[in-house]
Amino acid sequence: MATYKSIAYDQPLSAGGSMVLLQEQTASGDADVSFTSGIDSTYKEYVFRIINLHPSANDSAFRWQVNASGESGYNETITSTSFSAVLYEGDTNPALAYLTASDQAEGTAAQILSDSVGADNDQCISGELTLYDPSSTTFVKHWVARVNNILHSDGSNDRHTAGYINTTGAITEIQFTPSSGTIDDGTIKMYGIN
Repeated sequence: MATYKSIAYDQPLSAGGSMVLLQEQTASGDADVSFTSGIDSTYKEYVFRIINLHPSANDSAFRWQVNASGESGYNETITSTSFSAVLYEGDTNPALAYLTASDQAEGTAAQILSDSVGADNDQCISGELTLYDPSSTTFVKHWVARVNNILHSDGSNDRHTAGYINTTGAITEIQFTPSSGTIDDGTIKMYGIN
Protein backbone atom coordinates (compact mmCIF):
# COMPACT_ATOMS: atom_id res chain seq x y z
CA MET A 1 0.00 0.00 0.00
CA ALA A 2 1.33 3.43 -0.95
CA THR A 3 2.01 5.98 1.74
CA TYR A 4 1.76 9.71 1.26
CA LYS A 5 3.72 12.46 2.94
CA SER A 6 2.26 15.90 3.52
CA ILE A 7 4.10 18.63 1.59
CA ALA A 8 4.46 22.19 2.83
CA TYR A 9 2.69 24.80 0.69
CA ASP A 10 5.94 26.37 -0.48
CA GLN A 11 7.35 23.08 -1.73
CA PRO A 12 6.78 21.68 -5.24
CA LEU A 13 4.34 18.88 -5.97
CA SER A 14 6.55 15.87 -5.35
CA ALA A 15 6.94 12.68 -3.36
CA GLY A 16 8.16 14.78 -0.45
CA GLY A 17 11.90 14.56 -1.15
CA SER A 18 14.29 17.35 -0.26
CA MET A 19 15.11 20.06 -2.80
CA VAL A 20 18.74 20.48 -3.84
CA LEU A 21 19.63 23.76 -5.56
CA LEU A 22 21.68 22.83 -8.65
CA GLN A 23 21.89 26.11 -10.58
CA GLU A 24 20.67 29.68 -10.42
CA GLN A 25 20.63 32.11 -13.33
CA THR A 26 19.75 35.79 -13.22
CA ALA A 27 18.71 37.49 -16.45
CA SER A 28 19.67 41.05 -17.33
CA GLY A 29 18.58 42.00 -20.84
CA ASP A 30 18.95 38.40 -22.07
CA ALA A 31 17.09 36.80 -24.98
CA ASP A 32 16.77 33.54 -23.04
CA VAL A 33 17.73 31.65 -19.89
CA SER A 34 19.13 28.21 -20.76
CA PHE A 35 20.20 25.32 -18.55
CA THR A 36 22.58 23.24 -20.67
CA SER A 37 24.13 21.09 -17.95
CA GLY A 38 23.09 19.41 -14.72
CA ILE A 39 19.96 17.66 -16.02
CA ASP A 40 20.87 13.99 -15.75
CA SER A 41 19.94 10.72 -14.03
CA THR A 42 21.00 12.00 -10.59
CA TYR A 43 17.39 13.07 -9.86
CA LYS A 44 14.00 11.76 -11.00
CA GLU A 45 12.42 15.19 -10.69
CA TYR A 46 13.67 18.67 -11.62
CA VAL A 47 11.95 21.87 -10.51
CA PHE A 48 12.51 25.27 -12.13
CA ARG A 49 11.46 28.20 -9.95
CA ILE A 50 10.76 31.37 -11.93
CA ILE A 51 11.17 34.44 -9.74
CA ASN A 52 10.03 37.92 -10.82
CA LEU A 53 10.95 37.71 -14.50
CA HIS A 54 10.34 41.11 -16.05
CA PRO A 55 10.06 41.30 -19.87
CA SER A 56 11.22 44.25 -21.95
CA ALA A 57 8.26 43.92 -24.35
CA ASN A 58 4.67 44.53 -23.25
CA ASP A 59 2.05 41.84 -23.95
CA SER A 60 4.62 39.09 -24.55
CA ALA A 61 4.35 35.38 -23.80
CA PHE A 62 6.79 33.49 -21.59
CA ARG A 63 7.74 30.08 -23.04
CA TRP A 64 10.05 27.07 -22.68
CA GLN A 65 11.36 24.16 -24.77
CA VAL A 66 13.90 21.36 -24.38
CA ASN A 67 16.56 19.40 -26.22
CA ALA A 68 16.92 15.65 -25.96
CA SER A 69 20.44 14.29 -25.69
CA GLY A 70 22.38 14.98 -28.89
CA GLU A 71 19.65 17.25 -30.29
CA SER A 72 19.64 21.01 -30.88
CA GLY A 73 17.17 23.73 -31.81
CA TYR A 74 14.86 23.39 -28.77
CA ASN A 75 12.06 21.80 -30.79
CA GLU A 76 11.06 18.50 -29.15
CA THR A 77 7.48 17.29 -29.69
CA ILE A 78 5.01 18.37 -26.96
CA THR A 79 1.38 17.60 -26.21
CA SER A 80 -0.06 19.97 -23.60
CA THR A 81 -3.13 21.50 -22.01
CA SER A 82 -3.62 24.94 -20.44
CA PHE A 83 -6.20 26.91 -18.46
CA SER A 84 -6.20 30.13 -16.47
CA ALA A 85 -8.08 32.15 -13.89
CA VAL A 86 -8.06 35.94 -14.35
CA LEU A 87 -9.24 38.93 -12.30
CA TYR A 88 -8.54 42.57 -13.14
CA GLU A 89 -7.50 45.29 -10.67
CA GLY A 90 -10.89 46.97 -10.96
CA ASP A 91 -12.57 43.73 -9.76
CA THR A 92 -13.93 43.23 -13.28
CA ASN A 93 -14.25 40.42 -15.80
CA PRO A 94 -13.33 37.41 -13.65
CA ALA A 95 -12.80 34.39 -15.86
CA LEU A 96 -11.81 30.74 -15.74
CA ALA A 97 -11.05 29.42 -19.21
CA TYR A 98 -9.38 26.67 -21.21
CA LEU A 99 -6.77 28.22 -23.52
CA THR A 100 -6.63 26.55 -26.93
CA ALA A 101 -4.03 29.08 -28.13
CA SER A 102 -1.60 27.80 -25.46
CA ASP A 103 -1.95 24.04 -25.91
CA GLN A 104 -0.11 21.83 -28.37
CA ALA A 105 -1.03 18.53 -30.02
CA GLU A 106 2.30 17.02 -31.09
CA GLY A 107 3.71 20.50 -31.66
CA THR A 108 7.36 21.49 -31.71
CA ALA A 109 6.97 25.18 -30.83
CA ALA A 110 8.14 26.68 -27.57
CA GLN A 111 5.49 25.84 -24.96
CA ILE A 112 3.65 28.88 -23.59
CA LEU A 113 3.64 29.12 -19.79
CA SER A 114 1.71 32.40 -19.82
CA ASP A 115 0.91 35.19 -22.23
CA SER A 116 -0.05 38.86 -22.12
CA VAL A 117 2.74 39.49 -19.58
CA GLY A 118 3.01 43.16 -18.71
CA ALA A 119 6.23 45.18 -19.00
CA ASP A 120 5.37 48.04 -16.63
CA ASN A 121 8.01 48.58 -13.95
CA ASP A 122 5.93 46.70 -11.35
CA GLN A 123 4.88 43.78 -13.60
CA CYS A 124 6.49 40.35 -13.83
CA ILE A 125 5.88 36.59 -13.92
CA SER A 126 6.68 34.03 -11.19
CA GLY A 127 5.96 30.34 -10.79
CA GLU A 128 7.23 26.81 -11.12
CA LEU A 129 7.78 24.14 -13.77
CA THR A 130 8.36 20.51 -12.74
CA LEU A 131 9.91 18.02 -15.17
CA TYR A 132 9.61 14.34 -14.21
CA ASP A 133 12.32 11.74 -14.86
CA PRO A 134 13.96 13.57 -17.78
CA SER A 135 16.71 10.94 -18.14
CA SER A 136 14.35 8.04 -18.74
CA THR A 137 14.96 6.29 -22.06
CA THR A 138 11.79 4.20 -21.65
CA PHE A 139 8.99 6.72 -21.12
CA VAL A 140 7.84 10.08 -22.46
CA LYS A 141 8.57 13.02 -20.12
CA HIS A 142 5.68 14.43 -18.10
CA TRP A 143 5.68 17.99 -16.76
CA VAL A 144 3.39 20.41 -14.90
CA ALA A 145 3.62 24.17 -14.49
CA ARG A 146 1.85 26.86 -12.54
CA VAL A 147 2.72 30.52 -12.92
CA ASN A 148 1.16 33.85 -12.07
CA ASN A 149 1.76 37.06 -13.94
CA ILE A 150 0.43 40.57 -14.09
CA LEU A 151 -1.31 41.03 -17.41
CA HIS A 152 -0.38 44.00 -19.57
CA SER A 153 -4.00 45.09 -18.97
CA ASP A 154 -3.48 45.10 -15.16
CA GLY A 155 -4.94 41.82 -13.99
CA SER A 156 -3.77 38.71 -12.17
CA ASN A 157 -3.39 35.68 -14.43
CA ASP A 158 -3.06 32.31 -12.64
CA ARG A 159 -2.00 29.87 -15.38
CA HIS A 160 -1.92 26.06 -15.15
CA THR A 161 -0.21 24.11 -17.93
CA ALA A 162 0.76 20.44 -18.17
CA GLY A 163 1.63 17.77 -20.69
CA TYR A 164 4.33 15.50 -21.95
CA ILE A 165 7.37 15.67 -24.19
CA ASN A 166 6.84 12.86 -26.67
CA THR A 167 10.31 11.38 -26.78
CA THR A 168 12.02 8.47 -25.06
CA GLY A 169 15.36 10.26 -25.47
CA ALA A 170 16.89 11.72 -22.32
CA ILE A 171 16.17 15.45 -21.88
CA THR A 172 19.43 17.28 -21.15
CA GLU A 173 18.72 20.99 -21.82
CA ILE A 174 15.90 23.45 -21.19
CA GLN A 175 15.45 27.02 -22.39
CA PHE A 176 13.09 29.79 -21.24
CA THR A 177 12.31 32.65 -23.64
CA PRO A 178 9.93 35.60 -24.06
CA SER A 179 7.99 35.69 -27.33
CA SER A 180 9.36 39.16 -28.04
CA GLY A 181 12.02 41.41 -26.59
CA THR A 182 14.31 40.27 -23.79
CA ILE A 183 14.17 39.29 -20.13
CA ASP A 184 15.20 42.53 -18.44
CA ASP A 185 15.46 41.09 -14.94
CA GLY A 186 14.61 38.02 -12.87
CA THR A 187 15.94 34.69 -11.67
CA ILE A 188 15.34 31.04 -12.50
CA LYS A 189 16.55 28.38 -10.05
CA MET A 190 16.92 24.70 -10.96
CA TYR A 191 16.43 22.13 -8.19
CA GLY A 192 16.79 18.38 -8.09
CA ILE A 193 14.38 16.43 -5.88
CA ASN A 194 15.79 13.53 -3.87
